[in-house]
Amino acid sequence: MGSLILAYDAFSLMVPDIFVDTMGYAFAMSLSRLLFPDVPTGAYVHYPTISTDMLGSLDSTKDVSRGLNAGAGQGWKGAAKKQYWRLFAQLYSRAGGSIDVVMTNSSWTQSHIHELWAARRTKSSAYPVEVVFPPVAVEEIEREVPVSASSEARREPTLLYIAQFRPEKNHQLVLGAFAKFLHNTAVHASTQQASKPQPQLLLIGSVRDSADERYIYSLRLLAHELHITSHVTFQLNASWPDILARLRSASVGVNAMWNEHFGIGVVEYQAAGLVCVVNDSGGPKMDIVVDVDGARTGWHASSEDEYAAAFTEALALRGDEVLGMRERARVSARRFGEAAFDERWVVQMGRLVRLRGARAVKG
Repeated sequence: MGSLILAYDAFSLMVPDIFVDTMGYAFAMSLSRLLFPDVPTGAYVHYPTISTDMLGSLDSTKDVSRGLNAGAGQGWKGAAKKQYWRLFAQLYSRAGGSIDVVMTNSSWTQSHIHELWAARRTKSSAYPVEVVFPPVAVEEIEREVPVSASSEARREPTLLYIAQFRPEKNHQLVLGAFAKFLHNTAVHASTQQASKPQPQLLLIGSVRDSADERYIYSLRLLAHELHITSHVTFQLNASWPDILARLRSASVGVNAMWNEHFGIGVVEYQAAGLVCVVNDSGGPKMDIVVDVDGARTGWHASSEDEYAAAFTEALALRGDEVLGMRERARVSARRFGEAAFDERWVVQMGRLVRLRGARAVKG
């Protein structure tokens, strides 16, 4: 309802020649189609407002890693929520079916939009849903973070996880996996390696409110219970220069969110040459941490055991092997630079311009 009011206010000020939504307000597209049938519409979808995964999560076991509403489909309140979500999904599907040009930020989002907005395929004027990766500061990171044999000496055995401190980012999984990694390698109890840098886990993220602060407190308690406090550092609301410094010194980049729709942070890891260990789902799996020239750029994992095993393998890389993986990761990241985004965006805008011209002639 809010998006309809916002769109109506905008239309009251100016009738558009082309209307493009980049905020996820699909219902504003329907209002545009109702008021101005000849105005071409476009949408850049970062995340479906509702998805089949969300609907399915209502019946899953209570697990915040599967979304904040996971397991909320029980009882009469859960049944009402299911009916509301299904109705909303039907309305969302109709709204999306009216859009001429649709871009998504990842293959994961594309597959869901294909399913949710299937009505678009029956429109003669509708273009196929295309992936336009969002622009990432790849070029800047490449300038600021060297990847070479000489810079390798400055890398530390640090696992870096950059993510907002929210439950769905699944920091608990990373802490549990890191504890298993330390236990399995017995590094935390070794006296023989006391002179060598010890593996560290660095958690960087923003803090929005008291709920985030309570969440961080629970993570600190978990680290204490796992006896890994001396190996874990929390850095809150880090500045960009601080993040760049951490990208220069860390060895491994971690992502643990289930069904992350894209994963800009993972691209930043790759641009900095970090070896990636990411969740076996969503954009990080499908689009980002993929093979380059037939060789891997990182690992996919789901459970604590899988993450722990991946940490072990990633930190065991040495010499040409690790440098080659860092270089491949950087090559992979270049697909997501600003220049690549600009090129794809102009192509999609060109389609809308041509549609406007064709409809003006027809009118």
